[in-house]
Amino acid sequence: MDLPKAHLHLHFTGSMRITTLRELAAEKGLRLPSALLEDWPPTLKATDERGWFRFQRLYDTARACVTTEADMRRIVREAAQDDAAEGSTWLEIQVDPTSYAPHVGGITPALEIVLDEARAASAEEGIGVAVIVAASRTRHPLDARTLARLAAQHAGDGPGEVVGFGLSNDERRGDTHAFGHAFRIARRAGLAAMPHAGELLGPEHVQDALDSLAPTRLGHGVRSTEDPEVLAEVVRRGIALEVCPGSNVALGVYSHLSEVPLRQLLQAGATVALGADDPLLFGSRLADQYVAAREVIGLSAAELGDLARGSFAASRAPEEVRQEAERRIAAWVAEQG
Repeated sequence: MDLPKAHLHLHFTGSMRITTLRELAAEKGLRLPSALLEDWPPTLKATDERGWFRFQRLYDTARACVTTEADMRRIVREAAQDDAAEGSTWLEIQVDPTSYAPHVGGITPALEIVLDEARAASAEEGIGVAVIVAASRTRHPLDARTLARLAAQHAGDGPGEVVGFGLSNDERRGDTHAFGHAFRIARRAGLAAMPHAGELLGPEHVQDALDSLAPTRLGHGVRSTEDPEVLAEVVRRGIALEVCPGSNVALGVYSHLSEVPLRQLLQAGATVALGADDPLLFGSRLADQYVAAREVIGLSAAELGDLARGSFAASRAPEEVRQEAERRIAAWVAEQG
């Protein structure tokens, strides 16, 4: 879909093309499970511990194939190319450099490799690429502080810079409040706060994130619809939601795309940016989310245009990028009649 849009919820390893993963595995002599070969995309359900373990095992298998600077650069470059081909003009890709640090000499070079390739891709691929540094809920909050300080050293508001700080992995793990210090470090550096909340857990976890982390955006946040007061608070604070329908269904949060409460969020006045989350495991990219919004949920061209505007409004894209996007979005909506 050539509707201009920004992509704000895409994980580094999860952005990988399945063909790239298979090539890297073959090069390194690593064996992939059938779920990443003939049975791809895998059947997943992460609403219980066993299901999450299977999802995480597949993710870890993919991550184990990324062992060199060249591998990391390839992932960034291909993510930029794939999003640009779908009409995206701005991408904020999320990475935890801890995962790749052992292969490239530490978390600082790991992040700098991603930033350097983001700058190069931004200059050459027709899309701006910025970076979100994300801590993991499965690690100690002190590790998150270390990452927040690293992110702060590279904070900026343009392509090839760190624009936000996130918190990802299983919502059921860790104490959200304990990560508050890391987010304060990030905010002091001018970074946006972008934790995950409200996908595997319900509105109470959204409220916990609001109280503990003062988010600018929420990764997912769809289950805020289960409590009108929580949803109203999200809207009142102007917190954008990165809604990933394909992820919600693949992980078993909803049984069908038609159940994803996208229209309910929009009707409540929430700013929504669609995201693909982990195309490597879910088998759907950003354009597929817009197609689902139109063909399954039934949004009109004008409403899709509003979604695209919301993605730029929630982004850290420079003002000139937003203005050009607004012009092109209006033209796209007009063309749809």
